[in-house]
Amino acid sequence: MPTVYDIPANVLIRRLAQDLKSREEIKVPDWMPFVKTGAHKERAPEDADFWYVRCASILRKIYLNGPIGTEKLRIAYGGRKRRGVKPNRFQKGGGAIVRTALQQLERAGFVKKQGTKGREMTDIGRSYMDKLSSALKKELSQAIPELEKY
Repeated sequence: MPTVYDIPANVLIRRLAQDLKSREEIKVPDWMPFVKTGAHKERAPEDADFWYVRCASILRKIYLNGPIGTEKLRIAYGGRKRRGVKPNRFQKGGGAIVRTALQQLERAGFVKKQGTKGREMTDIGRSYMDKLSSALKKELSQAIPELEKY
């Protein structure tokens, strides 16, 4: 059975975001149109589905690297801050975005807290991701011939 490891990340995240958009537990916070994704960004995201894409990306990262905490996810979504004539420096991504997304994924039942180590996938979340990746594999096997190896 194909898993998340067998599907290209961009295809999986796009499809997972569409599925999360239909769930009532995952919804865009009221403050989202006004915030940047981190101190390294100059503007707020322009994509209307940004929240669902970020939740899908976080869910995939937890599946692959779990248990993982808020700080590691902030580092993963960080980037370089341009400081004028001074050298660029790394800045972490926004913490409220990561925390709120994790809380919503917990309410949906995909993720649970695991002591002080962070969040990890539940059995429901793991089976949900596996079912989605197997359905995607069937759809993509004609479009991408390299996926036939799996």
